[in-house]
Amino acid sequence: MAPMKSERSQLKRAVRQLRRIRSFYAAATVLWAGSAALTSWQAAGSRQLTVCVALLAVFAALFVMASVALRRLGVTATAGRMRSRATTSTVPNAGGQAAA
Repeated sequence: MAPMKSERSQLKRAVRQLRRIRSFYAAATVLWAGSAALTSWQAAGSRQLTVCVALLAVFAALFVMASVALRRLGVTATAGRMRSRATTSTVPNAGGQAAA
């Protein structure tokens, strides 16, 4: 059975939110990786380094989880855009048959 229109809109919203938060997690991972590298160069073995590495691990795990969730939804980067273009028709009822 095909998903209802409200279910499709909720799925699209969830995909948009997952993409947005995934980019946030990627940026945070890069930030904490740089911070951990700088801290390890300045104060190796310090508490600050431990915190940086812990936060790096947390954001990396969150990034991976968001990526896996998007993959489970079966959405690629271009599939959503291509699918939306393919389903829209410029000529409604082009075949002259009654709409279903």
